[in-house]
Amino acid sequence: MSEQHATEKLTYTITIGASREQVWHALFDDEPFRKWSGVFAEGSHYVGDWSEDSEIRFLTEDNDGMISAIDKNRPYEFMSIRHLGYIRQGVEDTESDEVKSWTPAFENYTLKDVDGGTHLTVETDTFNDFVEYFNETWPKALVVVKKMAEG
Repeated sequence: MSEQHATEKLTYTITIGASREQVWHALFDDEPFRKWSGVFAEGSHYVGDWSEDSEIRFLTEDNDGMISAIDKNRPYEFMSIRHLGYIRQGVEDTESDEVKSWTPAFENYTLKDVDGGTHLTVETDTFNDFVEYFNETWPKALVVVKKMAEG
C-alpha cells in the first residue's frame, strides 16, 4: 500500500523594484537561478531549457532532484513547471507509488506590473512534509531574487 500525501497549494509574494524583464532574468537565467535556488539546496542548478513542453531537471550537486516539464512559458509574465518525479543518485523515478501519490505537482511564477516595479507570485503544490520547510525557505529565496533583480 502506498503512502498517500495530502497535497496543498502554497503561495508566496514579493514586490520588487525592477521591471518584469529584470525579475524574469533573475529567476530563470542560469547564474541567478543557482544563487536563489541554492537557498533550497547547495549547488542547485537546472539541466535543460525553459521552452514550453521541454523537459528540465532540477538537480543538487549530488545529482538528486526533480524531473519536470515546462507546462507554460509566457515570457516576462508567467512560467508553469510541472514536476513529474524524483531523481535520486542520478536515477529517475516517475513510476513509483510514492511519486504517483503527488504528481503532477505544479510550480507557477506570475509577474505583474505595479507602481515602481513588479509583483511576483509563486504558487507551488506540495505535501505536508514540506509545508514548514517551504514556508521558511521560499521567503528567503525571494529576497535573493529581489536583490539580484534590483541590482
